[in-house]
Amino acid sequence: MIGTEWIVDAYGCTPDRLRDLPALQALFARLMRDLDLHACGDGRWHQFPDSGGITGIAVLTESHLTCHSFPEYGTLCLNLFCCRPRPEWDFVESLPSIVGAQTVNVRRLDRPYAAPPDLPSWPAAQQVLHADD
Repeated sequence: MIGTEWIVDAYGCTPDRLRDLPALQALFARLMRDLDLHACGDGRWHQFPDSGGITGIAVLTESHLTCHSFPEYGTLCLNLFCCRPRPEWDFVESLPSIVGAQTVNVRRLDRPYAAPPDLPSWPAAQQVLHADD
């Protein structure tokens, strides 16, 4: 069995939309509804006083959904991890209308729960892999 993680970076967003807490909460609600995800209580949100950027997290029975908005850069960063298979959600088509994104990059990472039998044994210092590697 594998989990799936989506790492989403939306660029060229409308800064006012990235400062709009109800809009980002509505984005979370839409993702959870469309993907049949279930929140473990209320999400946690923080809006930064200077930039108006927002950080949000929803702990899910399926794992987590997070966002970080950077209005000063026009950027929204999302992370969704699901421990059970889920259909693809069309971030590329949806985020332009929700936050005004001009460019949306989606990286999907399948994360197996059991190590493959041929996984090399590495010294601890070498176990950190970067996305650019």
